Amino acid sequence: MKTFIFIAGLIISVFLYSCKEEDHGILPPIEGGGTIEVKDGRVTVNPAECLYALRNPMKGLREFFGPGYDKVRDEYPYPYGSIIKEYMQWNMLEDNANDGIDKIIAYSNHRWKGVEDINVKVIPRIYIVWMEPWHGGYAKNTYTNNPDDLNGWHWPSDIPGETYDEDDLNAPIIGGYCHPTFQERVKKLVEKAGLAWDNDPRVAYVEMGIIGEFGEHHDPDITTVWAPHDQPNHVENRTWLPGIEKVLGDAFTSAFKNKKVMVRYAYEFKDYEFGIYWDSWAIDEEKVRGYEEMKKLGDRWKTQPIGGEITWNWGSLYKFDSFEEVVADEKTRDLVVQQIRDLHCNHLGGITWADFNDPTFEPNAELLQKTMGYRFVLSNFSYPTNIKQNEPFKISFDVVNTGSSPFYYDWPVEIALLNAQTQEVVWSKTLQTPKTSQWMPGDNWDNSQKVYTQPAAINHIEEELTLDKKIDTGDYIISIAVLDPAGMLPSLRFAIQNYFEGGRHPMGHVGINTEPIYFEIPVSNFSDMRQDKTLKYKLQ
Repeated sequence: MKTFIFIAGLIISVFLYSCKEEDHGILPPIEGGGTIEVKDGRVTVNPAECLYALRNPMKGLREFFGPGYDKVRDEYPYPYGSIIKEYMQWNMLEDNANDGIDKIIAYSNHRWKGVEDINVKVIPRIYIVWMEPWHGGYAKNTYTNNPDDLNGWHWPSDIPGETYDEDDLNAPIIGGYCHPTFQERVKKLVEKAGLAWDNDPRVAYVEMGIIGEFGEHHDPDITTVWAPHDQPNHVENRTWLPGIEKVLGDAFTSAFKNKKVMVRYAYEFKDYEFGIYWDSWAIDEEKVRGYEEMKKLGDRWKTQPIGGEITWNWGSLYKFDSFEEVVADEKTRDLVVQQIRDLHCNHLGGITWADFNDPTFEPNAELLQKTMGYRFVLSNFSYPTNIKQNEPFKISFDVVNTGSSPFYYDWPVEIALLNAQTQEVVWSKTLQTPKTSQWMPGDNWDNSQKVYTQPAAINHIEEELTLDKKIDTGDYIISIAVLDPAGMLPSLRFAIQNYFEGGRHPMGHVGINTEPIYFEIPVSNFSDMRQDKTLKYKLQ
C-alpha cells in the first residue's frame, strides 16, 4: 500500500519521495500548518483554520458615509467591512412621475462609483425625510451647498411637502405622505427601483425605507401595532398611514425577485418574507419592541438577512461616546454577541467613525466580525493523486459554518488547476451541487457556554469532474474558490490558511498524466488574506 502522511509545509520533497512506499501515522500539525494524507491514489488535505477575522462579501461590520461630508477611510480594504449603507433620496432618483429608470441608474452610478473595484457592495435605502421639523430637522442645503446632502426633505416635485398643525396633535397632516397621489407614486417608484437594482451586482440587500424619519418606518408609523413615538394615541394620517403596509409589501415583493429586502420592525409585514434591519441593537429600551419581536420570527433568518446597527447615542447606550466604548464594556459587548448569535445577525453598522488603529478596539472589532454572518471552515478536501485528460475524477470536501447566519445567495464553487510556478489558472470548472445558501450555522445559542446547542451541520460535497482540455504532462496545484457571479472572479473566502493572493485556496499538488514528487504546499507559500487588495467584481 502506498501511504504517507505528513504535515503540510514541514517535510521537504526529497524526504517525501523516499518515503512513498512506507506507512506513517498522522503527525500532530504544527502551528500554522494542516495535514495531508496520501492513500490508495487519493490525497486528503486537512487545512488549518485561520483564527483571525475575514473581510468577506455581504457580512460583518457595515460602513456608512454621508456623501460630501463624511471622510471616506484612506486605507483599503475597509477594516473588515465589505458593505456600505447608502441612503438614496427620492427626488434624486426620481423628481416626477415621468422620470425613467435611467435617472435611478445614473444617480446610483454617481453614488456607488468604483465599489466593484474594491469588492464592496451596497445596501440602498430610499427615503424622503431625514428629520421632521418638529424634531429639529431642516431643509436640504440649509447649511451646505452639497447636491447629495442627505439632510432635509426630499419630496419629488409633483408631491407637495407636509403641512401640519403644531398645536393640534389630532389633526391629520396635509400633503407629503398623506397626499392623494402618494401611494400610487410609491408603487411606480419601487417598480423602477427594482428594474434598476434587482440585477445590479453592486447591491447586496435592499432596505425598504421610504416611510418615516431616515426611512425607518416611524414618524409616521407603518401600522398601529406599536404606540407612536411622540404622543400616546395614534392618529390616522398623522402618526400612521393606513394601507401603506400592503402597498409597500406588495410593491417590494414584486420588484425584487433576486435581492433580499429588509424592513425596520419585525412586528410588521407579517404577511411577507422580508429580512429585518433593527437599528437599536443592545439598547434596553428596544428589547421588547426589537429583540423579542425578532425572536418570534423563528427560522426567518435562514432565508432573509438580519442586520441593522448599534446606535450608541441614545437609550441605555447613551452613556457611551463611541462605538469603541460600547464594545469595550464587557457586559455590553457580551450582550451584543449574545444577540448576534440569538438572532443570527448578518451585519451591523455604527462603526463608520470608529478608530481601527486603536489597539484596544481592534480585538473587539475582530470578535464581532468573526461572530456576525457566515464563516465557512473547510475541514478536508480530497482529490486523486493524478488526473488524465477526458477521464472522470472525483473531488470531495466538507464545510462547516461556524458563524451566525447563512450566506444568502448561491454563488458558484470553482475547482481549478493552477500552474505550480506562476499560480495562473490552466483549467477550471464550477461545481453543480453546492448550494452556498444552505450552509447553515448552528442554532439555539447557549450564552453561558458560548456554543450553539444545535451544532452546525457538516456540508459534504462530492462531485465527479472531467478534465476536458489538453494540458501538458506535469505537476499542478488543485484549488477551490467561491466566485462572485458578477465576472466569475474569486471573492468569498474560506476560513483556512491555504490561500493565494487573488482569492483561490490551494489544496495540494496534483499530477497530470504523472505522479507528482510531493503533494504538500509549504505554509510559507500562502498569502495573508487580510492583506489581499486584489479582489473585485465586474458590472457586466
